[in-house]
Amino acid sequence: MRGEPFLYPGAITALIRDYLQRHQQGEPVPDTPLTPREEEIVKLIAEGHSSKDIADILVISVKTVERHRANILDKLGLRDRLELTRHAIRAGLVEP
Repeated sequence: MRGEPFLYPGAITALIRDYLQRHQQGEPVPDTPLTPREEEIVKLIAEGHSSKDIADILVISVKTVERHRANILDKLGLRDRLELTRHAIRAGLVEP
């Protein structure tokens, strides 16, 4: 209701259990909350591509690109394209 993400307590428990199990088994634990597709979109945004360009490159709709961008900004706690570009440089997704 306040626009904040909500997870059921059971989902939180399952996520934590999965994370700990992966860690104990020596499996790599993701160091980023982004999916591979979201990282791909971050890279394209940081390279200066428009939403339409990205949609054409990835063969998805412009609306899907915009939804991905909104999700990415939310996950990373960023506000705009400039902060997203800085993140991409720091994460090594693009060269400065």
